[in-house]
Amino acid sequence: MTACAIEKATVLRAGFTIASDGSYAACLTESGEGGWYPERWTLAGPEPYTVPLPANQPEEPGTEVLPLPDGRVLIRRRVADRFDLALLYPTGPGTGELPLGSLKSLEGKEVRLLPPVAGAAFALAPTEGATQVWLVCGSGGGNHSGGPQLLATVRGRCTGGVWLDRAGRMLALDRVGPDGGRTKAVAVDLRQGEVTPLLQIAEDSNDRVLLAEPDSGLLMLRSDAPGTDRLGWGVLGSRRPVRFPEALRMADTVLTPFAAQSGQILMPEGAAVALRAEGPDGAAPVVWRPGERTVTWLTAPEGWLAGTGLWSARGSLRLPYACERWPFGLSEYEAPAAAPVAAVTGAPRAAVEGAATVDGPAGDEPRPMSVLPLQQAPLDPARAR
Repeated sequence: MTACAIEKATVLRAGFTIASDGSYAACLTESGEGGWYPERWTLAGPEPYTVPLPANQPEEPGTEVLPLPDGRVLIRRRVADRFDLALLYPTGPGTGELPLGSLKSLEGKEVRLLPPVAGAAFALAPTEGATQVWLVCGSGGGNHSGGPQLLATVRGRCTGGVWLDRAGRMLALDRVGPDGGRTKAVAVDLRQGEVTPLLQIAEDSNDRVLLAEPDSGLLMLRSDAPGTDRLGWGVLGSRRPVRFPEALRMADTVLTPFAAQSGQILMPEGAAVALRAEGPDGAAPVVWRPGERTVTWLTAPEGWLAGTGLWSARGSLRLPYACERWPFGLSEYEAPAAAPVAAVTGAPRAAVEGAATVDGPAGDEPRPMSVLPLQQAPLDPARAR
């Protein structure tokens, strides 16, 4: 749920990130003097409000911030050849800061914070021929001041970072092998330190996981296996095939999922997915369900922090914004009505188990491709790398 783009409003905001439980958000905000400071948004109350958390000196534009469910904000600052970590919290008129240690940078490469999960915070750090996963604060050791804890080392260069559960144990990463080549998604068990294949649609395809919803098992992915770069979906732990819906293929528009509706237990076709549609005229929010053949376009609020948002417990989509008329706020949209169950369960399936299919225009037959069934990872330790 991180917006990489910097949005222009009353002030500039960058890196807007929402806590795993939707209670808080955090971002960098530009001060009037051209510097930056962390800002915390409280989202759980009847009306959102913000709290500035400035340090003794302005922050650099590339600084990362991450909100935690207890209201503190994790900050990652670059200092020479290392990345310093600390927790920020309001203390009356000032900002309290609790140092958490540092992680080293390899040849100028970034140490990157992963999306928040289960009250804990994790980071990806490149090392020689591999990528390390570190616990930097929170559960799994409770190390708020004992320094970062190394949990796993994955061969190759890893990007992305999608949680496959709500406990902060199973992490999906997009890995380029040590010898370069194609990108394939792997699953990392942070308790056991094991790495297993997660998504390999074709031998020569690039396959990335973009989003996961643990309640339904829904996975959103991007792959060039169909011949061009396409959005697709699958179900973790299922023998269902990966599918590439025609509804998610748009000319001159890039779709990126940023939030999936929770609570749809074992019903991935009915889980609403919010996507950012980036086209020649700017960014707009789109809602889609895997069991349906169309998308619903929404009108973005003025000053939408594009590519960010969350689903409420009652199933509405909440989009944060900051504009000249309204310094900050949340716009709420009711999810489009789901298709009848019969229509959802009647969606076409590939005849061959473990195949990926591409939806074409009405009347076209799906085109099968070889695929590693999703249920074989991360559950099969024999496939560990």
